[in-house]
Amino acid sequence: MDPDLQRRLIKTVAERVILHTDELVALDQAIGDGDHGLNMKRGFEAVLVDLDKFSAMPLDESLKGVGMALVMKVGGASGPLYGSLFIALGKSLPVQADRAGLAQAFAAAVDAVKARGKSDVGQKTMIDVLVPVLSILQETGGDLPARLCSAAQEAATATIPVRAQRGRASFLGERSIGHMDPGARSAALMVCAVVDVMEGRA
Repeated sequence: MDPDLQRRLIKTVAERVILHTDELVALDQAIGDGDHGLNMKRGFEAVLVDLDKFSAMPLDESLKGVGMALVMKVGGASGPLYGSLFIALGKSLPVQADRAGLAQAFAAAVDAVKARGKSDVGQKTMIDVLVPVLSILQETGGDLPARLCSAAQEAATATIPVRAQRGRASFLGERSIGHMDPGARSAALMVCAVVDVMEGRA
């Protein structure tokens, strides 16, 4: 990947998550311990500190490096989950990543998150966004970026009426209904940030 494009992808994803810190905090205060936004901010601030290093690496090594930074800096469950996503994506990405290769690598990354969180679709987690995004990647047809972002946003919104079955939110039972899952929201933010870079809007 072109180093400048790689730098813009990493920088935009990090800045987008940091920009939405307060929103993620509020979402997590409603059904969790309220630290998701601050934890994610801390993790991506660490990524930005090493932006030059990550931008100069081959893409697969860069993704693994970002994942390790998130594991080390993001507290709670989010660090290992997002770390697993980026590390597995880096490990699975082919040297020449066409759409099929990217979809295959993303599938491996989603499986890694499922295994780490012992979770699956419908449990009000980031998986509820990642799986629909994977489905779009595996489809053929044009207008892929726009469909990826809209699918991610719709999937995050779709967690609102769901009763949480994983994580701290599951302790609330029925009271978890009516709130968007903060992990689903942060996953959607990252997907749309990538899309904005690929579409030239960031």
